[in-house]
Amino acid sequence: MIKRQNGMKRSVVLCVAAVAALAASSMPGSGSDSTFGFIRHAHAAEQGSGAGSAGGQRGQGGRADQAGGGHMGGKGSSIDKKVFRTSVDEDSDRPPWAGVKGGKSGGGGKPFGAGTKKGDLYGDMYILLRDANGVPILVDGLEQVVAFVYAADGTLVPLLDGSGNPVAIPYTAEGDLATTITIGTTTYDVYPGEVDLGRLSVGRSPSKVLDHALSEALSKLTSGTVTLDASGRLVVDGVPIDSPLENLALYEVYMQTGTLPGVTLPAGFDPAALLAAAADKTGAISVDTVVYMNSILGINTTGSYYDFSTYDYDRVATWADVNVTVLVLQPDGSYLPTLVNVYQTLFNSTSWTDPTTDGGADDFATAANDYLQVLEFVHDNEVR
Repeated sequence: MIKRQNGMKRSVVLCVAAVAALAASSMPGSGSDSTFGFIRHAHAAEQGSGAGSAGGQRGQGGRADQAGGGHMGGKGSSIDKKVFRTSVDEDSDRPPWAGVKGGKSGGGGKPFGAGTKKGDLYGDMYILLRDANGVPILVDGLEQVVAFVYAADGTLVPLLDGSGNPVAIPYTAEGDLATTITIGTTTYDVYPGEVDLGRLSVGRSPSKVLDHALSEALSKLTSGTVTLDASGRLVVDGVPIDSPLENLALYEVYMQTGTLPGVTLPAGFDPAALLAAAADKTGAISVDTVVYMNSILGINTTGSYYDFSTYDYDRVATWADVNVTVLVLQPDGSYLPTLVNVYQTLFNSTSWTDPTTDGGADDFATAANDYLQVLEFVHDNEVR
């Protein structure tokens, strides 16, 4: 078995004050000299969603032709319009569900009962500079796309200015993203970072898919006593709601209504844990992940963004008293079931400092990412 070193994957929380953290070599817990060793899934990926692939030499950025209001007074953006957009060209008689031209011919039209597809025809999901509520920051009506450069080891990292702040890619006269940036006497080839939703992309499926998953989840939650497990997932009579699709459906309805129909939620419930349980265990959740998913699911609309201003996350308060029994590597190479403290073992007793001082989208994204790390940790090291 492969040893798991005590630590957590890099979190990619990309509000203005937090993008600079990507340049750090690791999050708290990496490189720990702890004596604990854990089982690790042999194929677990260590790359977070924020370090997206370069979209070629010329990234396509759009103009924001109209301003859309947000809960925090933010404006809409052309990238968000691509997410929200559901219509095709005005001079086309193709229905919205048909998508763009191309693909196999003679498909015979939309299957009966396919339902409405969410997030139809949305474009590139670039990593953006955002305000505390996750609303894209606009300059002259244009989104500020974070510039990434290739590091010596071949990974994409955000380009920072002399003060450690992320640099936005400028636009050309034609409205495209530039391919180079000059800082001082150095010219950099720059690329937009793209958000990889992983299995959260199932949120773009026809509406009947999530509707069915919601029905299944609610039938379980209303059939017994609801509690929480160590990773924050909902549990019914000792059995967790572990389906990613069901958790995503529950996340959608809770974020839209503030409740789950017919369900008495236990103390300590956090909707961020629902998003975590729907995501890839080996991935990461960033502010961009949260905002794009909220747009795809219809939690955000063209007129407003979900208001995170009252959401505060405290890592110490959330995890300091959480203990789990996991398999721990012994000196003789065997693994022994051992009770460990999550805050001490996974987070190395390191608190999270909110870069925006107040509650906001960065709090929610960090909470969701922490729930995801705990879920992966418990899953990979559970007593079998």
